[in-house]
Amino acid sequence: MMKGKQSLYFAVSPYILSAASIAGKKEGEGPLGNCFDELGKGKDNLFGKESWEEAESEMQKRACLKAVEKAGLLPQDIRFLFGGDLLRQGVATSMGIEALKIPMFGLFGACSTSGEAIALSAMSVAAGYGDHVLAVTSSHFGSAEKEFRFPLGYATQRPLSAQWTVTGSGAFVVSTQKSNVRVTGVTVGKIVDFGLKDSQNMGACMAPAACDTITQNLEDFGRDVEEYDQIVTGDLGYIGQSILFDLVRRKGKDISKKHMDCGMKIFDQKTQDTHAGGSGCGCAAITLASYVLPKIEKGEWRKVLFVPTGALMSTVSFNEGESVPGIAHGIVLEHVNG
Repeated sequence: MMKGKQSLYFAVSPYILSAASIAGKKEGEGPLGNCFDELGKGKDNLFGKESWEEAESEMQKRACLKAVEKAGLLPQDIRFLFGGDLLRQGVATSMGIEALKIPMFGLFGACSTSGEAIALSAMSVAAGYGDHVLAVTSSHFGSAEKEFRFPLGYATQRPLSAQWTVTGSGAFVVSTQKSNVRVTGVTVGKIVDFGLKDSQNMGACMAPAACDTITQNLEDFGRDVEEYDQIVTGDLGYIGQSILFDLVRRKGKDISKKHMDCGMKIFDQKTQDTHAGGSGCGCAAITLASYVLPKIEKGEWRKVLFVPTGALMSTVSFNEGESVPGIAHGIVLEHVNG
């Protein structure tokens, strides 16, 4: 049923039956290194392939197969797949899941793609369009830097506001079959643009959208911040988090004691030289799969608002001097007693 301006509440909730995370070597050296299902080897994270783009596709395929395996299913049991990535025309996804032969919807929500994919998967399952639907996304440091910034060989200096694109892929089976985690609601984000043009400060570009979705979720569901054990954003990083707190306070709320950002959690800022934190589609996806969902499954967190954030820029828009609008999608995840 519809709730408020932008939200949906599922009377019969779909469940997250399984999740899988494939991560790069640098991610494996961070605080969550022991949580991932599989790690890349070597600084290039090629996963046995010859290019970064092929490696990203390979990560997606492995994440999908692992999630399906964990669910006790086969690829032919999956009704639909919702997936996307950061590259032009979503090529990492289309080439990654080609061999699985699953009916597919390709998405682009930048770094918010995991939320978009899970939301659409949950809506499809709740509506009766499939018993098992797969959501997947990915990013790769090498392919993203190559496409959106400068070739790595240029050795350009990164400003302190820059974030490190996470090499990783996360996949989730959303199902009618019961598990300890269910999706009880969705708040669909809208594009928010404060006119910022600095692509090396994506946290500032995305924070307004995160604020908009979080406060709209609270309004639509008639909830207070205290009703959530955690409000988890995707990849605002240290700068974006500070801006988010200020923006939310202007709306009369304080989330500072309930907030966790995946971009801040995935790397150790002091030892890994990632400046403002992590980013990329894989950042929120693998943090959700490896760290957040297990806490919900165990009942350590009973209700979580997961809000991955995206900076909706392209190489064309950036080169033409356009601003970087943001978007964020909210997914309400709740613990279910076994």
